[in-house]
Order: sequence, then C-alpha cells, then structure tokens
Amino acid sequence: MKGHSRTTRLAEWDRTYLWHPFTQMREWERERPVIIERGEGSYLIDTEGRKYLDGVSSLWVNLHGHRHPRLDRAIQNQLKKIAHSTLLGLSNPPAIQLARELIRVAPRGLTRVFYSDDGSTAVEVALKMAVQYWQQRWPQAGAKRTFVHLGLAYHGDTVGAMSVGSMELFQKRFDGLRFPTITAEPPYCYRCPLGLTYPACRMACLDPIERVLKRQHQEIAGLIIEPLVQAAAGMITAPPGYLSRIRELCTKYNVLLIADEVATGFGRTGRMFACDHEGVTPDLMAISKGLTGGYLPLAATLTTEEIYRAFLGDYAEWKTFFHGHSYTGNPLGCAVALANLEVFRKERTLARMRSRMRALTRLLRPLSTLAHTGEIRQRGYMVGIELVRDRTTREARRRGLLIRPLGNVVVLMPPLVSKLNELSRMVSILHESVRTVTEA
Repeated sequence: MKGHSRTTRLAEWDRTYLWHPFTQMREWERERPVIIERGEGSYLIDTEGRKYLDGVSSLWVNLHGHRHPRLDRAIQNQLKKIAHSTLLGLSNPPAIQLARELIRVAPRGLTRVFYSDDGSTAVEVALKMAVQYWQQRWPQAGAKRTFVHLGLAYHGDTVGAMSVGSMELFQKRFDGLRFPTITAEPPYCYRCPLGLTYPACRMACLDPIERVLKRQHQEIAGLIIEPLVQAAAGMITAPPGYLSRIRELCTKYNVLLIADEVATGFGRTGRMFACDHEGVTPDLMAISKGLTGGYLPLAATLTTEEIYRAFLGDYAEWKTFFHGHSYTGNPLGCAVALANLEVFRKERTLARMRSRMRALTRLLRPLSTLAHTGEIRQRGYMVGIELVRDRTTREARRRGLLIRPLGNVVVLMPPLVSKLNELSRMVSILHESVRTVTEA
C-alpha cells in the first residue's frame, strides 16, 4: 500500500502542477499516469514496481540501456570536478575532447563542432550558419536566405525549425511566425504522391526538387533533410540512392546540404550516422538525442572547414557567429557523451547489432499478415508499422511495453542494447495488441 499511496499522491501533484508536452491535458487528467521511477537495461520501472520494455528508447534517446555503468561513472567523475562553466570566452576539457571524438566518427569532411542544447536548437544553428555563410563567403551569390525541405518533415519546435517542417498539426497555428520556405514531395513510396511504384519510378520524386534548385538556386541557402528516415512522419524510409542524389543536386546547384541526424544518428540505422550508408558528407549536420546515450540534454551542429572559415576575420568586421546558449558545451553532458562513444568502441555496439537487426526483420514479418497492417518500414532499429486504424498504445502498455505511436503508425525503436529475447517479446506484444485492437 505504501507504493500505491505514494503513486496516488504523485499522480495528484502531476495533475495539479504539470503540463505535459504533446498531450491533451483534459484526457491526461482523467487517467492514472504511469510514473517512471527507475530504469534497468531495456526496462522502465514505475513507482509501483511494474516493469515495462522501453519500446521507444524514452523518445529515441536511450542507446545502451538505462543505468549503464560506464555512463553513470562518467557523470559521477565529472561532478567531482565541475558541473558547468560557460563556453563563451572559456573552454573545458570534456567539450574539447568530445569535439575531437565527434569529428573522428562523423562523415569525412566535417571538421568543426558547435554545441547547443537539443535537436531543435542544433537545426536553428545550422539554418543561421547557412544564411550567414552565404552573406560572408559568397556575397556575389545574392540574398540566399530560402530553404528547401521535404513534405512531412519534422525538424523541431522552435520557430526556425518549424519553418522548415511540414507537420501542420503541430505548426499551423504559428504560421504568422514561420518564415517562407519551399516544400518538396517526400519519397513516401507506400503512398507515392506521384502515383508511381518503386523501383520502376526511378525516383521521379527527385525531378521536382531538381527543377526547384535549377530555377531558384540563387535564393536558396540550403536543403534540409532527415537522411534515410523521416522519423516523426511515421518512419518513412527513402529508397536506396535517394540521399546520394540529393547530395549531387545540392553540389550541382551550389546549395548547402543540411542533414538532420537528430533521430537517425548514433547507430539507429545500423551505422553511426545515416549519411554513412551512402557515403554522403553534408555541409552541416545536426545531432542530439542519442549523443549522450539518453542521459542529459546536449546537441551539436557539425560543419566543414569551408563554412567555418567564412566566419573568420577581425572583430570589427562583424563576421562572428553571434549565437549561443547558457549551457553550451556543458561539461556534464560532454563527459557522458564521451563515455557514450567509448561504449560504442569498447562494446562493439554497431557490429553486435547486425545479427539482431536481421532477427528484428524476421520477427516483424508476421505482423504484415494482420488485416489492418498497411506497411512495415524498417531501417536498423527504426520501425514504423502503418495501420488503417490504431488504438494499440494502451493494449501494449497492459502487456508490459511502452510505445508512443505517430498517428496511425506504431513506432518501435528499442535501445541498441536490447537482447534478442527482449526484441522478440516487444514484437510479440505489438502483434497481439494490434490484432486485439483492430480485429476485435
């Protein structure tokens, strides 16, 4: 009863004081919340001791499991030194060392790291860098201030990030704040906007993008893309070669390529970064989520030496990138991010994932036979199951799996450390939950 009464008290305080993101609070206030108190590996444990498989890696951030000893230790050791000092006019060892390690694992040609706080801010940094770069490096190019983005794109909730997004449900109310951009059709093969079928289409969805770049490249600063997987759109996977063709088009028409690897980075697709699958080096790359292994908020925008050098000059020239955050380069976050990369190396995370990714593909196949399953999309540990109708979330929770669907797409994104039996149980729970809800 002690645990139950404590949960009841916390639930009351939650309903009285908290405002949850992306949540209709009227509905929330009617339900008894799941209050997570602890974590162990691939499991979350609530205040009453119930265990749940973490089917979405705590919103796509956790990589190596909860309470990983190496990551815990990194934070504890850094706390003995200092929790935070500013990066404005100063530096700190973890921020320096992490920048070096990030460049070592990033796509070849990225050489500089600019820290911020989360995925949205990393994207904002990239957008502002792109606009200022063209002003300072190629003033003869004209006012290159426009951005191209894909339909159904999601790059964050700050104003700039919303401007290059297409999630109208989240963003329509803020149209007066968003700046004008150019939207291109996404490579959504299951619901092809051109009514074509891959591979016979020969990626015809690229043709309108080339026409836009050809016609308006003098005003376009950059094209932003979630490489290989449009995550928040429902795990929409691009066909092979699509990303490399986008890179070619950006180079051809003198437009910067911005890769938003916030969701796809750090092993989610089976490589350290999604760009690695096609040997693509973007001009700017935004990272966050898995950067600290799911421990602390931290983000970074990586860029090339060419872009970095456009900001060099005497102070009076005002070429400085006047942008920053109070917690930029936070030592605690950088220390655990360093440990995260160390875990990848020492535990051979990417190599050990390969057989489990193939097993996950096999485990998912039976779901395709269910009457209301439209398509199963998978890239590594990123899975989207598109349903005709969905009331699956509560059913899965009752069986011990926490998921968070995107509309009618059930998302599965387990921690990279998930064992085969845990993956099997996750998929089994999904199968039974979808079948129960859609065929009842």
